[in-house]
Amino acid sequence: MTDTTSSPAAAEHGLVPLPLSVARLLIVVGAVGTIASAFLSWTWTSDFPGDLTVYGYPAGLQILALVGGALTLLFGLTLWDVKWLRWLNPANSASPVFLTALSAFAVCWFTGIAITVDLGGLVNLDPGAFVAMAASALPVVGALALPNPAPGTGIRGYLAKPQLPAPGKVSPLTERIIITVGVALALVVFTYGIGIDNDASETFIGYLLLLVFAAWGLMHTGLVDRFATTAAHHKGFASALAFVAAVIFPFTQSDDHNANVGVNILIFATVALGLNIVVGLTGLLDLGYVAFLGVGAYAAALVSGSEYSRFSGVHFPFWAAALTGMAASLIFGVLIGAPTLRLRGDYLAIVTLGFGEIFRITVNNLDGTSGPNITRGPNGITQIPDLNIFGFNLGDSHTVFGQHLGRFANYLFLMLIVTAIVVLVFTRAADSRIGRSWIAIREDETAATAMGINGFRVKLIAFALGASLAGLAGTVMAHVNYSVNPQPYQFAGAAPPNSAFLLAAVVLGGMGTVSGPLLGASVLYLVPEKLQFLQNYELFAFGIALIVLMRFRPEGIIANRRRQLEFHETGQLDVPAQETLSDDPAVTKAGA
Repeated sequence: MTDTTSSPAAAEHGLVPLPLSVARLLIVVGAVGTIASAFLSWTWTSDFPGDLTVYGYPAGLQILALVGGALTLLFGLTLWDVKWLRWLNPANSASPVFLTALSAFAVCWFTGIAITVDLGGLVNLDPGAFVAMAASALPVVGALALPNPAPGTGIRGYLAKPQLPAPGKVSPLTERIIITVGVALALVVFTYGIGIDNDASETFIGYLLLLVFAAWGLMHTGLVDRFATTAAHHKGFASALAFVAAVIFPFTQSDDHNANVGVNILIFATVALGLNIVVGLTGLLDLGYVAFLGVGAYAAALVSGSEYSRFSGVHFPFWAAALTGMAASLIFGVLIGAPTLRLRGDYLAIVTLGFGEIFRITVNNLDGTSGPNITRGPNGITQIPDLNIFGFNLGDSHTVFGQHLGRFANYLFLMLIVTAIVVLVFTRAADSRIGRSWIAIREDETAATAMGINGFRVKLIAFALGASLAGLAGTVMAHVNYSVNPQPYQFAGAAPPNSAFLLAAVVLGGMGTVSGPLLGASVLYLVPEKLQFLQNYELFAFGIALIVLMRFRPEGIIANRRRQLEFHETGQLDVPAQETLSDDPAVTKAGA
């Protein structure tokens, strides 16, 4: 009997009943039309952000539409079994085609609607905008007509094409080239996003739409997992490249404000990484973690040489101030953890929430009136001098390789070193015997205790280590901001740092991973920074983001293999099990 399941005539249709040949044609033609529309005028006036009035020169949202159209075209051509594009969809999945088409569609239609609303009517749309909206809709319709087979079976069987063989081994040099290209691409994407003007909120929203759908599509292809697996095989090389890319970032900026954004992202990402030890590795819900950041900041401020410090005659060098901040946070971590870590679950969360509020109220009352004059109460400790390290004043501007570097660029370099130290401590601790004990406690504390693990001691070490890392970041933050005051150190607030922000960064990025909190803090800080109208609705936005994440990717944006298997059955993953990276440091080390 003849097997007709691989015949186009017998192929199943998707949601739209179109022949597969027509669906493929719609995707390619629509993608080409979207690319072409970026070179046309989309509106007659330059009042709309990005100046979309010029023919032949894409700008602003047109560039994003161009990128979305190019991605759609590339993935659309994989349906034609173009030999040199087979690597682009190694998972052989239909969903990346739809998601990349949706990225271009979202950018084009959002732009058309934004121009109409901002400028007052459809009359403000030039022909290029109509072409973009119509052309970007075609690939979406075509993608909806594709069959949606089970993960791993792919759609080429429906197109009478043979299945692709499993990817072969590549040389170590090729793997390093792939890592280099990936890191360079990440630097370009981040630099473009952070370089968008705060007044051009429409452009940044389009950037987010493109980034979300394109990244979602790449995850479905399995390319992200394969890249992560390759990076894990060359962990030292990948880490060095990431550090070099971060060092290059200030040289790509002409505005020191962007370097200030980068400094704050690194500070909060470092603190989130410390919280990840407590929440991600040990499984303890800490709702007052920001207090340890405050302890480190206040300790450093008191010995900074500020004339408003209670100990104004004391001026420690940076290394001593950093150790002071870490030691103060560690002591508070032990003092708070010792009597409370015998609690579990919601009870522990309530106690840590209370500790965070007690810290804020206490430093607010140490003003000489309600209590001893140590922190100056609501006024805080101000005029903290800039750091001077080996005669290098971080508050002065410098010229390096012909590039002017301002104050925040100097602190960015310092925070890169601090972040590297924290990442090293996190990975070494997670790979150690104590790290495996943390994971055992997280999975099942009762079983871990029965196996001989001292749960209280292990949790206290995690609490103390996480607190000391937060104190280190607080030391730098006090000098970057010139002052410390009690207002930011609360559970939730309009702007970071606050415990809700740090916890959301860990959960959103991926608990138990190294890169997850770094990515989560970057996203959660950058979005309100660029979208000023969201600053009063930050908690609402966090809630929506977490709800969407729990629905579609509960393990976080960057998840280790263990958590991915906890939330998904193997058959639900587009990528075969052996191709999926575990970003769990212990598993990564074993695999390497």
